[in-house]
Amino acid sequence: METLGVAMIGYKFMGKVHSRAYRDAIVLFEPKTSPELRVICGRDESGVRDAADRYGWPEYSTNWEEVVRRDDIQIVDISVPGDIHRPIALAAAQQGKHILCEKPLANSLSDAQEMAQAVEAAGVVNMVSFNYRRVPAVVLARELIEAGEIGEIYHWRACWLSDWATSPYIPITWRFQRERAGSGSLGDLGSHLIDLAHYLIGPIEKAIGLTETFIKERPLLPTECKPGVTTGSVNVDDGALFLARFENGAIGSFEATRVAGGSRERFIFEINGSRGSVYFDFERLNELRYFSWREHARTQGYRTIFVGQSEHPYGRRWWPPGLGIGYDASFVHTVYDFLNGVAENKSPSPDFREAVGVQAVLEAVGHSIEEERWVKVSDVLNGTQ
Repeated sequence: METLGVAMIGYKFMGKVHSRAYRDAIVLFEPKTSPELRVICGRDESGVRDAADRYGWPEYSTNWEEVVRRDDIQIVDISVPGDIHRPIALAAAQQGKHILCEKPLANSLSDAQEMAQAVEAAGVVNMVSFNYRRVPAVVLARELIEAGEIGEIYHWRACWLSDWATSPYIPITWRFQRERAGSGSLGDLGSHLIDLAHYLIGPIEKAIGLTETFIKERPLLPTECKPGVTTGSVNVDDGALFLARFENGAIGSFEATRVAGGSRERFIFEINGSRGSVYFDFERLNELRYFSWREHARTQGYRTIFVGQSEHPYGRRWWPPGLGIGYDASFVHTVYDFLNGVAENKSPSPDFREAVGVQAVLEAVGHSIEEERWVKVSDVLNGTQ
């Protein structure tokens, strides 16, 4: 089996998560290719050197341009803020490297389209880390839907309520800067909800939404303060809501916020159909709730399926039934499927092209907010919006 060198671009939160995911995928899942973690990259030498020591990378670098040109690197993992996804991905594709990229794919639709065209022209395996597709309970929900267990889909409702940004004393970091993050809760959390809706229901036809920035000024980081200037303006949203109509006729609602006090990560979705419903709550990620109209009226109602049997998605690779898995498992599954895709020279879903679809919905919502009207996703993709 050929050994493939892996380079991680980014070393903070996602760099830590992805580093662990590679190691667990290798040990627990035995992918069809043999990856070797070779170099981790970041701008701050002290920080990336410490990360290399803690995460188990034998080398570190502060120059991603040099890293993607190395002959001993075949896989590039992009785990940095969205504003530099594009240049790294374009350079990696030009060098013939396979690419796993954090979400959203880019900060704009035009950048995402350019990235998709680049990897397709280069013929490299590519994937975007919309990791919640690979929570076993979510995969089981898709299997039930595809088997017709809940019938024709009528409703999708989803929300991601977080509270980490509620305090006005949280300083301005890249997540509060449009030029680096692209948007606030809409892109950060809403992109996951959109991808799951595409995965479970199908393409979105049109959308209308609204956003709000509740805390418009925040403290600057000490390194960015100037004499007499200690605060800065926030130019991304704190909360977002939008309605959608799917191409198959279903209707949906989406909500994302980072200022919902008491909700650490309250991430849920519910799907209602002609024969039944499914309900997922990330705070209980080893469970899927399922309702069927075909059950007897005396015992009819939502029932809870514990998704931890060997018969369940990814179940055979984990622990004995009942022990459960955690947040990091979805990244392990993502890395495992990506590595197998590299071995088979086939991009796993969602690839860059599918991620362009998510970006198109985000931009449709953005246009709808500016113009206070419904916007068709096809118009955004065709450039007629």
